[in-house]
Amino acid sequence: MSTGGEGKRWSNLMSLVTRPPPAVGATPADVVHSENKLRLLRYRGSPSKKTPVLIVPSLINRHYVLDLVPGKSFVEFMVGQGHDVFMIDWGTPTKEDQFLTFDDVCDGYIGRAIRKVAHLTGSKVHLLGYCLGGTLAAIHTAANPEHVASIAQIAAPVTFGDDGQLAAWTRSPTFDVGAVLSAFGNVPSWLMQASFQMLRPTMNLSKLVHLVDKAGDDDFLEGFRAIEAWASDNIDFPGEVYRRYIQELYREDRLIKGTFRLAGKAARLESITCPVMCITFENDGIVPWRSAAAMLDHVASADKEHVHLPGGHVGSVVSRAAKKHLWPRISGFWGARDGAEKRVPRSVKLAKN
Repeated sequence: MSTGGEGKRWSNLMSLVTRPPPAVGATPADVVHSENKLRLLRYRGSPSKKTPVLIVPSLINRHYVLDLVPGKSFVEFMVGQGHDVFMIDWGTPTKEDQFLTFDDVCDGYIGRAIRKVAHLTGSKVHLLGYCLGGTLAAIHTAANPEHVASIAQIAAPVTFGDDGQLAAWTRSPTFDVGAVLSAFGNVPSWLMQASFQMLRPTMNLSKLVHLVDKAGDDDFLEGFRAIEAWASDNIDFPGEVYRRYIQELYREDRLIKGTFRLAGKAARLESITCPVMCITFENDGIVPWRSAAAMLDHVASADKEHVHLPGGHVGSVVSRAAKKHLWPRISGFWGARDGAEKRVPRSVKLAKN
């Protein structure tokens, strides 16, 4: 006969097909700027901090990974700590977006989001970039440092010459970017998902075993369902952005070499002088931690901090442990530098919405 705990575990597993979807992205927010598919969200709260925070998520993932469900939301936590939190929601690219350029996204979209936040708050901006969003944030800051008060990077690669499987795959002469874009226009999310599955072919089996083992834990189960909902809700990669991303970053490693240009301007990491926090994970199978930590060796900032933690690319950012340790550390990084660079150029104060 099953014990009470064993019965609850199997009851929870059986209920997975009937439970309503998890309430992802539930922290109240207002859209304060939009263009094409992009929305700039401002989360409601009563900020006590002077310097606002702008989160730049990965271009190919839904923004709500940092706003999973109530009680497990990075955004909700930061609002509760008194931060004025903004986040880019990239939206869903369509066929017409295959012609967007890297400059359109990294210089145009991110630049206008930063200036909108600065215009609304009268302050420079703490940037937080996650994964590919962090790469874009670093490039933008390297070319346009004037409105950035600090930059915090979570598992964000800045060099691509590592021995990781993704780097080896994209550098292979048999990987024909042009053929992919000719066939699809944008790189389909299902194709990228299949690629990540090949990096860890036993991942689904491992998750299933872990799910069965922890199914009696209601809190774990809700978090698991939310992460799985997010992981299956990826978006296409705009074609021309992808072409340059693969060629100039993965294959030519121009950012770390100091030869990358954004909208005609040099984007050298050495141009970054604001405070920098770099967060890496020992067992990150998507972004080898040294490819992200390399940023600290190249920026000119005197104020820089490396946080290296166990765990992987996603779980370590949204776990119970992250809420206890990583999230307060990021909040503390911003809090210790709050209002240090309050001044905003006159042109931003007078900028149109």
